[in-house]
Amino acid sequence: MTTLALFDLDHTLLDGDGDDLWCRFLLRHGLVGADLQARNEQMGADYRAGRVSVEAFSDFYAGLLAGRTPVFWSPWQDRFLVEEIRHRLPDAARALVASHREAGHRLVLTTASNSVIAARTAADLGFNCWLATELAMVDGVYTGRVKGVPNMREGKLRRLRVWMAEQGLPADALERAWFYSDSINDLPLLGSVGNPVAVNPDAQLHAHATAHDWRVIDVLGKAML
Repeated sequence: MTTLALFDLDHTLLDGDGDDLWCRFLLRHGLVGADLQARNEQMGADYRAGRVSVEAFSDFYAGLLAGRTPVFWSPWQDRFLVEEIRHRLPDAARALVASHREAGHRLVLTTASNSVIAARTAADLGFNCWLATELAMVDGVYTGRVKGVPNMREGKLRRLRVWMAEQGLPADALERAWFYSDSINDLPLLGSVGNPVAVNPDAQLHAHATAHDWRVIDVLGKAML
């Protein structure tokens, strides 16, 4: 039987938030207006508190790409990986992923970040399968809107179930699955797997994990709550 090992990305395997880092990267290189800095900071605070809407979060980061093509963004994605991401992927994170690979589990990275932000990181971590928020395009140009269901909160569980059906995996595979996450935003999926693990969790998730006797681990080398 297939055992799924599911991993969130930001603040779980990545020591940082990919969406925030991407926006700061674009600001630094003059690819978006300076007025977006304050909005980005507020978006991050609202996300961590679990109070931002899925639509507002997803559309804000999709909007950073609007009016440009995948060909335009490709070299910037490469630079982003080198400048901002690789040194924030600790050895412990890579080892955790490798441990499930060596156990013969099927690995899936599942992140609320959009595909442009997450694609290079997923590949660098060795994931052959990953789920992210998809982006709408018209005539090969990003519109600045999301395509389909954002891969966030309940949408993360919904998208995973669709993917499982496409892969011919039974619904009860979730009962054997592992899922690693830091965020209260991932509670719908954490509560649906047989092996939920809180990784350097935020305060709300830490409280929930403790109350439900979930495993809590440190992957990022930071003080636990």
